[in-house]
Order: sequence, then C-alpha cells, then structure tokens
Amino acid sequence: MAPKLTELQRIPTSGARAVEAFAIDGRQLLAIPQLALDVPGTPAGMNAGDSDTELLILQRQQGGYVPFATLPAPGGEDAEFFTIGTRSFLAVACIRTGSGPYEYATESFIYEWDGVGFELFQSIPTFAAKQWKYWSIGARHFLGLAQGVALPQYEGRNRDSIVFEWNGAKFVEFQQTPSQWAYNWHSFELDGQYFLAHADHAGESILYRWNGSQYVAHQSLLENSGRAFAHFTAGATYLVVAGLSHPPSVLRWDGAQFVAVGNLEGLGARELRVVEKDGRIYLIRINFILGTPAEPSPSLTSQVYEWRDGSFAVVTQFPTSGGTDAEVIGLDGGIEFVVSNALSAEVRFATETVVYLLSDSEED
Repeated sequence: MAPKLTELQRIPTSGARAVEAFAIDGRQLLAIPQLALDVPGTPAGMNAGDSDTELLILQRQQGGYVPFATLPAPGGEDAEFFTIGTRSFLAVACIRTGSGPYEYATESFIYEWDGVGFELFQSIPTFAAKQWKYWSIGARHFLGLAQGVALPQYEGRNRDSIVFEWNGAKFVEFQQTPSQWAYNWHSFELDGQYFLAHADHAGESILYRWNGSQYVAHQSLLENSGRAFAHFTAGATYLVVAGLSHPPSVLRWDGAQFVAVGNLEGLGARELRVVEKDGRIYLIRINFILGTPAEPSPSLTSQVYEWRDGSFAVVTQFPTSGGTDAEVIGLDGGIEFVVSNALSAEVRFATETVVYLLSDSEED
C-alpha cells in the first residue's frame, strides 16, 4: 500500500535555515537557527530582513515540541550538536549581521552545555558562514566551517572554508579548503579511507580524502551550485549530490572514485537526508527555490524516495516553502522528521517548520 504522510505539528519560525535534533540529560531538544525577521513596511526579498535573530531551542513533550530556550545567533544559518568525551557542544553558524546594509564579516558561536543550558564557549571569526559539521578520525576531533560569498563587492574580503581541530581546550584552525561560496560538508568512511565532501555554489564541489595528515582533493563532484550530499550502502556504496541548478546526481563507488549512474528529476534541491528503516532505504529531498534570488519561487514540492531495484522511486511528496533542511527525530511506528521552511509564498521570512510522520500504510 502507498505510505501515508501525516502532519503532526507546525512550529512558527522566521527564515528557518536548519533543524538539529539531539538528546541531552534526558531531554529531547530541537535547535532551529533563523536567518532574518520581517521588517514592516519594507519590500519583500529573500536576502532582506533584520538579522537580529535568535536560535530557537525546543523540548519534546507528549504534545509535541514546546519552547525551551533561545540563544543569540544573528543571521542564523546552521546548528550542529556534538560531544567530545563528557562535554556537549552546540555550534551555530551566523551568516551576517545588520538590517541593510549587512555585514558578512561577523562571528559564529560554539556553545557548551553546563547541565542546565548552553553557555558561550568560543567565538570564531567567520565570513558569510553557512554550516558547521563535526566529525572524528580516531581520537582526533574536527569541526568544518563552510563559508564565503563570491560577489564583486566582497572581493578581497571573502574567505575559504576552514577545518578546525580540537586541541583539548578549544578549536584551532587546522586546514583551509579553497572555496568561493560554500554551503555544506559531508564526512564518511569507505573501504578504510576517510572522505570529506565539500559543496560550493560558485565553484566546484570537491570530494577530499584523508591522507593521514591532511585532506587532499580526490575528485570533482559538481561543477557549480553545490548544496548537499548523502551516502548509503546497498550492495555498493552510493553518494547523492545535490545542486540548486542541477538535478541531484546518484553516484556509485567503483573502488577508486564515484561514477554517475543516474539523476533525480527536477531542480532546486538544497538538502538531502538518508533514512534506513526495516531494511529499506529512504531519501528525503528538500527543495529550496526556483528562479533567481531577485525573483524566487519558494512554493515547491519536496520528495521522499525509496531505493528499489537500483534506483530511487518517489513514494510521497509534500509542500515546502523555501525548504532548507530535514531532520529525522524518530523511527517508532514510522519515520518522524522535521522540515524547516525559510520563505513564505510572498517571500517573507515568517513561515513554519513542520513535523511529519511517514507511516508504512494507510492502516498504520
């Protein structure tokens, strides 16, 4: 039978750019960074608004998610929760400050859990920060910063993406990754090797390989407009590559590199999330906009696919409004996931983040 998609909750947000779910001290929490607030009496625009925003943190209760706390996070783009030993951190990427003109040279923050809430642990100078991503190799802990915006007015000020490493007391710069307008990281292990995919909008999206002391370029994944990645294993290992201006590509590992074996129809993809449940592989695809930033079309349809007989097939679709992220929050009784939306149909920031349940059949 066809799967059933049920809407469970709508959470008011403003320019929500990501969703991060995590558990700590018996609490199930959800962090949502927000890019901007609408300014009354001003023209609509996806890059307008007031950047004086907060990171929303909500706690899960029986009736759904309820407010728990807020943290300063102007121009919030991403939140990443991770632990090192007994310590728990929440890194927040801040793309800009101001309400026009905007300043992209700002700070992004790493907060630490103190047993009751999050306190500021470290501030990192960033330029148009888009994403933090944590990963480890053995006993080494890394935190990747995707950043930059390649526009003429910022020539000479733009910055490469950076991989930071934990030195036991704080995060310090480890390696710069050449980039122009970076959006995303994706770290994974394959055949005893460690790989790191890096998405860039203005230049190539590159797959890097760890050589024991640093990351070196392994292969190009996408010419431009890179946004996100997801990988999974079904006999072979596959990597899905999303670009805003290209149909998402499905690539298969041939023992030396990833080779394209197919595409998913349509443009506008911004985020991907692989979910495995009961031996079945699903892919949640979140679509952002079509058109241009000056004239965007944010009211799109996003998809859930299932891997069947060597390719992805759409099993259900759902509306997104400037969709930015998907986070899986539970697998009991179905796949429960949260989708952040950043723009209304009127290209305003006030919209809603939505919690869904995908169940196996109409009877579930």
